[in-house]
Amino acid sequence: MRRLGALLLTGLLAGCSVGGTSDGPRTVVLVTHDSFGVDPAALEKFKADTGITVDVRKSGDAGALTNQLVLTKSAPIGDVAFGVDNTYASRALDQGVFLPYKSPEADKGPQRYGIDSNNLLTAVDVGDVCVNVDPTPLAAREQTPPATFEDLADPRYKDMLVVEDPSTSSPGLAFMLATIAHYGQQGWVGYWQRLKSNGVKVVSGWEEAYSQEFSGSSGKGPRPLVVSYASSPSAEIGTDGKARTSALLDTCFRQVEYAGVLSGAKNPEDAKKVLDWLLSEPFQKQVPTTMYVYPAREGVALPAEWQQAAPQPPSPASLPAKDIQANRERWIEQWRAAVRG
Repeated sequence: MRRLGALLLTGLLAGCSVGGTSDGPRTVVLVTHDSFGVDPAALEKFKADTGITVDVRKSGDAGALTNQLVLTKSAPIGDVAFGVDNTYASRALDQGVFLPYKSPEADKGPQRYGIDSNNLLTAVDVGDVCVNVDPTPLAAREQTPPATFEDLADPRYKDMLVVEDPSTSSPGLAFMLATIAHYGQQGWVGYWQRLKSNGVKVVSGWEEAYSQEFSGSSGKGPRPLVVSYASSPSAEIGTDGKARTSALLDTCFRQVEYAGVLSGAKNPEDAKKVLDWLLSEPFQKQVPTTMYVYPAREGVALPAEWQQAAPQPPSPASLPAKDIQANRERWIEQWRAAVRG
């Protein structure tokens, strides 16, 4: 994921060998995506409390991470994985990538987003992918902002929308799925053809779309509409304390990110402790500020600016994970023919 303002933890945390025992250094290899963020002080506190060093290894976006976990399942590249989301989870579940484990923290909110009956994956965070709008250039043209999928295809908003390619971007895939959920099998391809005719721009990933093409970001790009997250406006608070951008809550698709202990892990017992920590209140409290997503745990207070600028969508679109797994590649090919062809 490709999230605004994430504190990226680079490099490996030094000092311990993988698979250490209680008599020596204890290390858990946490495999995750490039947008994983955590306060280094939190990792140090976890080490002080448990004696476990967390060795963070990043493996591209959610799709690349899932593919790598499947390809290496017979010789896993870590002990625990975080970042497989609901658009890719079925593939990992079908391939036996994870061990069953129900964390004692799982019943404190993550159970709302359960995706399998064997406790192979546990929800850690929720990120709703939505179109974001910068109203300032629209106001200069005396135009009201769009609000719906249909508005995005209206000629009034020609050449204003930038989206990510669903074959290379997790939010791009989520937005494509949102259009499928909204228009159904018979209508979604035609909708994308209308977006193409209306001048939609497609780029490879979120960073380019948001930071370079979107007028509401620091990049001050040319387009006032972008596929991003419902939480993104919380990073665009002006000096007056008000959000400069907003999310179109009728265009959202719910992304849930999961963690699980890897089958064949060298250190499964300590891996379970790391998973518990990902669900714990201290870690969940920092999820909004380090990864700009919503915590899965119930009762975790959001930052004050989120309450004003980043409300969660009341009814985001969703599709069953099994349907996504069965049709994802075919849908991407249909999208490619409609938009790139």
